Amino acid sequence: MRGYFAVGVDGVSKAMNLGNLLRIAHAFGASFLFTINARVRMADAQSDTSRASGHVPLFKYDAASDLRLPQGCSLVGVEITEDAVELPRFRHPTRAAYVFGSERLSLSQPVLERCEHVVKIPMKFSINVGMAGAIVLYDRMLALGGYPARPVRPGGIGDDIPLPHKWGAPLMRMPKR
Repeated sequence: MRGYFAVGVDGVSKAMNLGNLLRIAHAFGASFLFTINARVRMADAQSDTSRASGHVPLFKYDAASDLRLPQGCSLVGVEITEDAVELPRFRHPTRAAYVFGSERLSLSQPVLERCEHVVKIPMKFSINVGMAGAIVLYDRMLALGGYPARPVRPGGIGDDIPLPHKWGAPLMRMPKR
């Protein structure tokens, strides 16, 4: 997969949820992790069994105004708002930092104002931040991972679906006789 992505959370207050989200981000290959206005210590995140913070850089910011992203990196808020793009219709940026809201609250207004894009998972109600992270990152992997289109019939890839053409060296054709 080309590009990179980061995962962050705004105002997290439950250590288990933070650990769960960081573990998911690590499993999907996040380049870095970040928190904004976290009300929990990373040491308390016991659900991070992959020890993501020891393998992936973790940046801590006190406020949205302190957040620093690499040049060209788009901040993508994941939030249920009226004008948010539904995830299946969203084209993921090649360089993105996804930020999720805390357990009880939505993304803060200062964070929403910094977002270049806001997406929502088309569901009836809000879900756990770790689960939301897994859904968004899985969608990113499907969209940017170079996978062929889904089969028409149930099951795995069949012979009836051609794989996308890969350009290679020109073929030398024999002259017709």
